[in-house]
Amino acid sequence: MANDFKRFVKKNIGTGEGASGDTVYTVPSSSSTAMESIVIGITIANKSTAGITCDVFLDAKEGTGSDVYIVKDASIPAGSSLEVMSGNKLVLQGDGTANDILKMTASTGSAADGIVSVLEDV
Repeated sequence: MANDFKRFVKKNIGTGEGASGDTVYTVPSSSSTAMESIVIGITIANKSTAGITCDVFLDAKEGTGSDVYIVKDASIPAGSSLEVMSGNKLVLQGDGTANDILKMTASTGSAADGIVSVLEDV
């Protein structure tokens, strides 16, 4: 399969916590075939007139014991953005039945928008 560069956006990120956050990206399913994606960028923009904090959470395919925060309570001043990846890469996986999921939350509902850039089918 060919590698595909894609972007995924989430407007008006909600206030859920951890696994209850807003889903921004899920590794695609491919009937019983392992799939991998490489996240090459995550940016969160604060649209409000006050500072907020945001989280990026990995809901891992292996279950709750493997779930982790990529960033927790990161401060984003009013009208600014946060580049979460800052030159790093993140590998996400799927096994055909369970898939990694990236989620975002904000301290104030609808105050932030997020974007994730991904290379799929690697």
